[in-house]
Amino acid sequence: MVLPTLAIVGRPNVGKSTIFNRILGERVSIVEDTPGVTRDRIYGKSEWLGKEFAVIDTGGIDLGDEPFLSQIKDQAEIAIEEADVILFLTSVEAGVTDADERVAQILYRAKKPVVLAVNKVDNPERRQDIYDFYSLGFGEPFPLSGTHGIGLGDVLDAVLAAFPKEANSVEDDSIKFSLIGRPNVGKSSLVNAILGENRVIVSPIEGTTRDAIDTKFETDGETFTMIDTAGIRKRGKVYENTEKYAVLRALRAIDRSDVVLVVINAEEGIREQDKKVAGYAHEAGRGIIIVVNKWDTVEKDNHTMKDFENLIRQEFQYLDYAPIIFVSAKTKQRLQSLPAMIVEVSENQTRRIQSSVLNDVLMDAITVTPTPTVNGKRLRIYYMTQVAVKPPTFVVFVNDPDLLHFSYERFLINQLRQAFDFSGTPIHVIARQRK
Repeated sequence: MVLPTLAIVGRPNVGKSTIFNRILGERVSIVEDTPGVTRDRIYGKSEWLGKEFAVIDTGGIDLGDEPFLSQIKDQAEIAIEEADVILFLTSVEAGVTDADERVAQILYRAKKPVVLAVNKVDNPERRQDIYDFYSLGFGEPFPLSGTHGIGLGDVLDAVLAAFPKEANSVEDDSIKFSLIGRPNVGKSSLVNAILGENRVIVSPIEGTTRDAIDTKFETDGETFTMIDTAGIRKRGKVYENTEKYAVLRALRAIDRSDVVLVVINAEEGIREQDKKVAGYAHEAGRGIIIVVNKWDTVEKDNHTMKDFENLIRQEFQYLDYAPIIFVSAKTKQRLQSLPAMIVEVSENQTRRIQSSVLNDVLMDAITVTPTPTVNGKRLRIYYMTQVAVKPPTFVVFVNDPDLLHFSYERFLINQLRQAFDFSGTPIHVIARQRK
């Protein structure tokens, strides 16, 4: 399901990043009392009254002469295009400015629901100053204090009321997978090779694919939905606003996927950005397959593939669970094996283990490697149960969660992998104190 999306827009220094962090409940944006500090959109997910939604933090919109302001304006317009509801943020300190009115003009053209909020209303005396903001033409302004969180609930109530009503969608039981990676690793060529027809433009120019494109197809009796995404470029090298938009869409594609194919260019080897791109999928808890493309262009001997695999394991230590496949979109080498791998990883993502079987494995693990002692206090593990899938998530009940060191947690995860087939999927272990 695609989450409804809220975009926070406004001129610089009205507190957009502070409000973004408040909504997400964590410090995600860099907050600094300098206009224009947020130059890149930041994407996150939140929940209010049981309803999940996506949030986009934008740079301020201003038509001044500073060189990056037009870029910030453009990326905010892109975020507006992506949003279902817009939170138009202003500041009571400055009153209604010319820049606010310019922003309002852009929002009129957007023809999207707009919730107007006046930030920095930190005391009751300032509330009487919010009425000037009726002149912007978006109805009642909501007083808000990002610093103290006052008024945020009322704003989010209005945002939820403005989100489009959920349509009765047909249940889609296809396996959804996306291809992610740096530009020019051959993702579009892989899409075409997998489909056997030219559904997506293929070009050697980086960033040709500007949008996430869904294609449903069947093979060997299994239905797949393939999401092709634009390349994710290193943040410092993302100059073109449409590419910034592509990064946002790629992150949303990952959220919609059951399995993510992390595509690497065999000619160029592993780059630092490859690890960051894969990190997006790993942190999202998605099933992962590492796909080494353009393998036909590499000079090989008997050890080439094994050496490359060892290099991947060394560079992607946090993805030691992900299977690796070496393919060529050009010659279609090993591509016929990909659908079966995707099915296997998807099944592993949804695998459930009975508690009785889990605890047999747990007791065997503790017998082989007893629990550690920290500051004279021994960790005691009483039992384990599985509480979720996608990814498989297990709760271990212990005497003190602080005693479960990450090294012993990793040992338990490895024992689960040895006992059950969780290839391609991360495993989460949560420690809780037994009451």
